[in-house]
Amino acid sequence: MSKENAEKKPFSGIYDIVSIVATAVVAVTFSFIFLFRTVGVSGNSMYPTLHNYDRIILSAFDYVPENGDIVVTCQPSKSPAIEDVLVKRIIATGGQTVDIDFENSIVYVDGVALDEPYINEPTRDKEDFFAPVTVPEGYVFVMGDNRNHSTDSRDNRVGLIREEYILGELLFRMMPSFGRVE
Repeated sequence: MSKENAEKKPFSGIYDIVSIVATAVVAVTFSFIFLFRTVGVSGNSMYPTLHNYDRIILSAFDYVPENGDIVVTCQPSKSPAIEDVLVKRIIATGGQTVDIDFENSIVYVDGVALDEPYINEPTRDKEDFFAPVTVPEGYVFVMGDNRNHSTDSRDNRVGLIREEYILGELLFRMMPSFGRVE
């Protein structure tokens, strides 16, 4: 081996490492800008599904809202007392009708009672809700899983959420424990 080749080899290894690290950084950055987002949960409105201070990963690519999805919204609220960024579960989408029987704690969508094993306790807090509500196209009706401690579409300060304000659907909970959320 010539003296010239021996001197170039150490630098070629460093170049390879730097190019691999740079490529990885670009790929991760691209993914978190265009495909995924991370969001922190603030409050207990989604308890027991999500907890205060959980970190979650959202799918931010080509999302179409569906009933039961947990989403993060950024719709400006009608009150400064309500946060603009909310984590809630979609109960109904455009064209569906929501009715809630607060005496028996049953939520109906299009006249069918929802099976809601994910809620913390029976739905008793009416807030400003006057039933039934038909969701217009391009909007969703959302509720927290901790129904009696959630400000959601039942409250006129939040109201129906326009689909364009949905940041994405929950894919995974990163912290405190990593895993798929149903």
